[in-house]
Amino acid sequence: MDHQPPRARIPLVLFILVIVSLFVIFLGSDRTRSRSIVAISQNCDPHVTTSFMPSRHVDDLEKALAGAATAFYKTVILTIVNKAYVEGDKAMLDIFLDSFWLGEDTRPLVNNLLIVAVDQAAYERCKFYRLHCYKLKTDGVDFDGEKMYMSDDFIKMMWQRTLFLGDVLKRGYNFIFTDTDVLWLRDPFPRLNLNNSIDLHISVDKFNGDQWSERDQLINTGFYMIKSNNRTIALFDEWYARKDNSTGMKEQDVLLELMSKGAFERLGLRVRFLDTIFFSGICEDSRDVTSVVTVHANCCRSIKAKEEDLKSIMHDWQRFKVSATDQTLQFSWSNHSACLDSWKR
Repeated sequence: MDHQPPRARIPLVLFILVIVSLFVIFLGSDRTRSRSIVAISQNCDPHVTTSFMPSRHVDDLEKALAGAATAFYKTVILTIVNKAYVEGDKAMLDIFLDSFWLGEDTRPLVNNLLIVAVDQAAYERCKFYRLHCYKLKTDGVDFDGEKMYMSDDFIKMMWQRTLFLGDVLKRGYNFIFTDTDVLWLRDPFPRLNLNNSIDLHISVDKFNGDQWSERDQLINTGFYMIKSNNRTIALFDEWYARKDNSTGMKEQDVLLELMSKGAFERLGLRVRFLDTIFFSGICEDSRDVTSVVTVHANCCRSIKAKEEDLKSIMHDWQRFKVSATDQTLQFSWSNHSACLDSWKR
């Protein structure tokens, strides 16, 4: 039998030692990289509080929220639609999207808009427009067609909305909720505050003149911005828990009742009520077209009436945009006759 001389075995031994050393170095550097990624994540994301977060199942809603949310503040714009809002020659969803197209600095905001569809027709229309879309499952509840203001189905839909939005908060997302009958004429974010001092900015039908006072504030849940934290999650839990003991009341009325009984103060919430000069509606027009941010078709009973008056408001807006300075001083909104007449039927 042939025997290798000792010198012939030396290169083989050296080769094995080199391979083992490289493997040990690789394992050490991989752990270092993992720790560095976690450290970077902690610096960028205030929601990360431990070195290694447990994995969480990523469902369709999580994917939809992540796809629409802003990169730094984890904030998304949400609206909820059904079949009645996507039907017709000029549907409510079309008018809503037109305002982003014709508004000032509003076009990029569509990238952060998530359309929540409660039926298949609305979902298909959303997908056709290539927007961020999510199909909300509503087992045992039929949300097809128009739900007339304060009807049983309307109230059910509003409570389903509250439950869903509470879930969004629990997932760590801040959001602006906007009804689809709100025109976005300007970017609202410069008028809102994303810092930690304010939990909730909420629109009102009539503004009492003091953005920090709850007195006589007729809050409107058709437009608000809310931060995700323990205080706001507790508010939504308490709010929704009152559903079964609030027969005949819509969710907005229940929130107003909670406010009047001191719930905001008890939960430690800092709430700002939005001035109708900037966040206006048919209930109370903005007095300054050069500053108005949103216009809501509140104080209106039917979708058809909302669509008619919102189209008139969009024409007013386009007229303002092409007007000279002296004509702007004479500007006035069209009469909201369709919405006023809707209460007579």
